Amino acid sequence: MQRRTLIQLAGPAVAAVAALPWLSANRSHANQPATAQQPQAMTASTPPSAPHTTPFTLQALPGLKPSPRMPVVFVGHGSPMNAIEDNQWRRGWQALGAQFGDGPQAIYPLPQRILCISAHWITRGWEITAMEKPVTIHDFGGFPQALFEVHYPAPGAPTVAEALAAQLHQPHTRQPLGLDEHQWGLDHGTWSVLKPMFPLANIPVLQLSMDYSRQPAEHLALGQQLHSLREQGVLIVGSGNIVHNLGAMHRTVSDTQAHDWALEFDAVTARHIRNGNQDALANFLSLGKMAKLAHPTHDHYLPLLYTAGATHASEPVRFVNEGFQMAAISMRSAVWG
Repeated sequence: MQRRTLIQLAGPAVAAVAALPWLSANRSHANQPATAQQPQAMTASTPPSAPHTTPFTLQALPGLKPSPRMPVVFVGHGSPMNAIEDNQWRRGWQALGAQFGDGPQAIYPLPQRILCISAHWITRGWEITAMEKPVTIHDFGGFPQALFEVHYPAPGAPTVAEALAAQLHQPHTRQPLGLDEHQWGLDHGTWSVLKPMFPLANIPVLQLSMDYSRQPAEHLALGQQLHSLREQGVLIVGSGNIVHNLGAMHRTVSDTQAHDWALEFDAVTARHIRNGNQDALANFLSLGKMAKLAHPTHDHYLPLLYTAGATHASEPVRFVNEGFQMAAISMRSAVWG
């Protein structure tokens, strides 16, 4: 059973609810629903210790050519409506996409593949999509019909997925990653940002799921396994939000307004990103009440750890789309490299 986060837009007021009562189970645990509380082994009073990792380089993946090092991108995706509205967030994603390829604004090569880690695909154990034609998933409710009519028909990359899953390992078991050949596709955390960035949908896309039951340090550790993909033409994209509290949203405020705790958490996290402090990013729960307000659940924060893990400590980073939606969703995005 797959778990999808539902976001509900009700009447003139926003009544958005992050639905995290169910975690998807892998095939060997299909009859064991799990509650989406904080990972049991992780508490604010117990700093996470990163699993033992040894540096390694992924072997060449089928069909991929060596390339200059690709950047890594964390995107604050916010409301699904950003995919179709003409607003500053969508224009920011369009401008970022224009930096790839051979156009006048290009500073990076066009990706050969895109690997996206979305806040909206949660599994028991980690999995990679491995279908030829991933479907566009509309994992929300109550929005205008125009949003449900959006499709992003990017091809998949099953051969790459199979080879990648065999080389990567689950941090807590050292076992290979699982393959999802039928159940998932591209959820709105992926297509809502890739469609403005790469509107032709001609670059094969894979999604990497997140095991919500594991500690943040383990998500970072898996991200650290991804860094050498960048020399094989793979663009790594994390899609979530640095601050994400749907229950604290206010629709009428400007994009420069936010709760004090939201502004502070966003600023602290931005400082850790600038300083390349990966351990501090993984230990975000040590911020106590501020962290709990910024993330009542952790699903939208965790993609940041994969992208940070795939970077080098001294790597330059810049921010785009700084600001907030409805006082409680940070739209800050980061580009390394």
